[in-house]
Amino acid sequence: MKKIAIVTGASRGIGREIAKTLARKNIQVIANYNKSEEAANNLKNELKEEDIEIDIKKADVSRREEAKQLVEYTLKKYGRIDILINNAGISEYKLFTDETDEDWNKVINTNLYSAFAMSQEVIPSMIHNKQGCIINISSAWGVVGGALEVIYSVSKAGIDGLTKALAKELGPSSIRVNSIAPGMIDTQMNSNFNAEEIKQIEDEIPLGRVGNPRDIARCIEWLIEDEYTTGQIISVNGGWIIT
Repeated sequence: MKKIAIVTGASRGIGREIAKTLARKNIQVIANYNKSEEAANNLKNELKEEDIEIDIKKADVSRREEAKQLVEYTLKKYGRIDILINNAGISEYKLFTDETDEDWNKVINTNLYSAFAMSQEVIPSMIHNKQGCIINISSAWGVVGGALEVIYSVSKAGIDGLTKALAKELGPSSIRVNSIAPGMIDTQMNSNFNAEEIKQIEDEIPLGRVGNPRDIARCIEWLIEDEYTTGQIISVNGGWIIT
């Protein structure tokens, strides 16, 4: 039976690569986007050229009602949800003393609340089917914290706490919950770093390079196929941060 996967924030960066990777593994992907409709359509058309069909669906998953509608749409059309990838996220790069309540609400709702809401909406179906796989995209900064990215770090640390607690709660229903904590990845989110800054970071990384979205997608592949890993925060960072 073909597995059904929702990937949030799938129009760009890591989410886009995850959606492509899963679709190429014969998994039916529902690629969620919010504002990047053109990029989502480009993803759909790119895969169509390979004779692979994916579904794209607009939803602001930081809002409960839209998260609920995304899940209901998927269940009505496909009858089940086997995999949830909570990838939707944004960053905020500024001094903590300059952060505002609006910044806090925007980042926490997009990064953390969306994972809470989406997980809560899909779990009843997964419990009913006695199986499921939830993978949250965290960050190295959720593990060790990042200067000038305090709210982002808080949101990702929250993701890791959600992952560990939910894994314990859902294990008896054969639902696995894990988190991937990327290091520096070559995506638009990190486009604020210039070439010199990237070179300095690469010099700190034992494997000598920043990561790319495919590095994260490969880990996703493994976690989906694995049957005995749950409650883990898996760092994919080239050895940049070792805890």
